[in-house]
Amino acid sequence: MTIIKVIEVIFIGLSSGLAVGSGFVAFLSVLGIIPRLTQLSKTMKMIHWYEWAVVIGAVTGILASLRDPVLGISAYFLIPLGINDGIFVGMLAAALTEVLNVLPILTKRIGMEGKLIAFLMAIVFGKIFGSIFQWVYFIHQ
Repeated sequence: MTIIKVIEVIFIGLSSGLAVGSGFVAFLSVLGIIPRLTQLSKTMKMIHWYEWAVVIGAVTGILASLRDPVLGISAYFLIPLGINDGIFVGMLAAALTEVLNVLPILTKRIGMEGKLIAFLMAIVFGKIFGSIFQWVYFIHQ
């Protein structure tokens, strides 16, 4: 590989990363996901911790995807990590749907206006059972 090809690959990689990173930051900023998440959890004083958690999580994810690490830790230690990860993703998704008013609009469109709680519980239980099925069927074969 010539030096020009190496420079081209570096330039394309950096440009792609900047584009995706800018889109991610714009997504979080424009929709106000982090402030809304702190408002829902009543932890407005800790907004800087949330912001740093997103930044550190993104950087850690990037580094992990580049290196394919093997942690070599006990599976019992992974259980609380997985639970915390699920809680964070769930709260982030809940804040996003709250900001966009997705669920009230969806229940109105499909004719379930008075049954928003039942609709939410169907989504929650579907996610739980789908995750358990995926874990049992695909992970532990």
